[in-house]
Amino acid sequence: MHPCLMPVPPRGEPRDRLSATVRTVAGADAAYSPDGALLCAAVAVLGLPDLRVLEVSRVVEPVPAPYRPGFLAEREAPALVRALGRLGSAPDAVMVDAHGMAHPARWGAACHVGLAARVPTVGVAKSRLVGTHGPVPPARGAWVPLKLQGRTVGAVVRTREGVRPVYVSVGHRVSLDTAVRLVLAVSRFRIPEPIRAAHRAAREGLEGAAAEGASAHRGGGSGP
Repeated sequence: MHPCLMPVPPRGEPRDRLSATVRTVAGADAAYSPDGALLCAAVAVLGLPDLRVLEVSRVVEPVPAPYRPGFLAEREAPALVRALGRLGSAPDAVMVDAHGMAHPARWGAACHVGLAARVPTVGVAKSRLVGTHGPVPPARGAWVPLKLQGRTVGAVVRTREGVRPVYVSVGHRVSLDTAVRLVLAVSRFRIPEPIRAAHRAAREGLEGAAAEGASAHRGGGSGP
């Protein structure tokens, strides 16, 4: 079993174990080729407070596992960890386009990535996987707890007034309050800027892989 897929359930309440001053926040996301055969895992590191992209890392490889609901980590976490390992320096925190503790096993892909890469991680998802919550006030920065079996496993956060909230949960080495503050600090639109940058980088990585493949195909088919 790949180390980032080890089932290590969280114990106790998550605590902050990150730099006192967060200067860089990375986004981690993956994209798939149209035929579903290739995956590009990308990490984009942004500086604070200007949110300028400082570094991008990509890994393009065959999709390692079929899709199974609730098992995103099987497909994406190993490649995301490898992309993080290719960075020149580790970011202060990483936002993963996935759930963390807001998961049926309370151990989603953001937890796997953080544990394996030994970096503080936050899960930021566009849709709810588990739990219930009350109405979220419309103002930017408003949030309500996401509850599962009576326990808070995440936060439903309004990152921009008038748009749908996102689902924020603890990944690794970050408390929920800090996770929410970080997400709001790097959000200009609905999705936090580090994840938006990582998504663009992943799509560009797939486009580059497709162009290289087409070039190789043309070259291989040419005669002497």
